[in-house]
Amino acid sequence: MTKKFLAPLFISAMFVAACGGGEKKEEKKDDEVKISANEVPAAPATPTVSKGETLIASKDCLTCHKVDLKLVGPAYIDVAKKYPATEENIAMLADKIIKGGTGNWGEVPMTPHPDVPLEDAKEMAKYILSTGK
Repeated sequence: MTKKFLAPLFISAMFVAACGGGEKKEEKKDDEVKISANEVPAAPATPTVSKGETLIASKDCLTCHKVDLKLVGPAYIDVAKKYPATEENIAMLADKIIKGGTGNWGEVPMTPHPDVPLEDAKEMAKYILSTGK
């Protein structure tokens, strides 16, 4: 009868010994957390989002356009490949965003967005032209 009680106790003791016990793991954990007073932990890297990208996300642009996929309208990277990022092209694309149009990318017309201020449309155009890099 004593063998029935000693066997589980022996097996448990062997398991704890094989795992190294719990105290050493706690000590390692404490060492890993320590940071000297002069060290500043690095902030996690966050992607930078441009004003133009934020404006595009707040409008209905992504219904017809994607960065790297043609949907109803051209992909932004295709627009960036077609038009160099010059002040003239930024102004032309900003005008296209506000007034809409057809013919440059096929027969499907681009919906006008008359509520978008010119400066915002220019920021959107700058972002679109930056996607081709």
